[in-house]
Amino acid sequence: QVQLVESGGGLVQSGGSLRLSCTASESITGIYGTGWYRQAPGKLREMVARILSDGSTIYKDSVKGRFTISRDNARNTQYLEMNSLKPEDTAVYYCNVAVWVGTNWSNFWGQGTQVTVSS
Repeated sequence: QVQLVESGGGLVQSGGSLRLSCTASESITGIYGTGWYRQAPGKLREMVARILSDGSTIYKDSVKGRFTISRDNARNTQYLEMNSLKPEDTAVYYCNVAVWVGTNWSNFWGQGTQVTVSS
């Protein structure tokens, strides 16, 4: 089964930057979109950024202008460049791949990587 492996999380000061990476174990057919979600303790998982098959992107309002999602299809990898980080960005970040094949909808998730922003 497809596995998504994440890396790049860590501890940074407010205003700092991090670059998250997510690599799939194999090429995935039928991708509707890929993206990044995050979850803080006691809170629901929320969408941070998405990139669709045509390259268009969608961002959570609070990260617009600070985060950039991109992908390298040849490497089965997507990235999240995070700049001007704030303490409110602290969460576990999860890589997601949404697949639609026929009438079957499925989601693949990475293991999560911790991002902590100190003040």
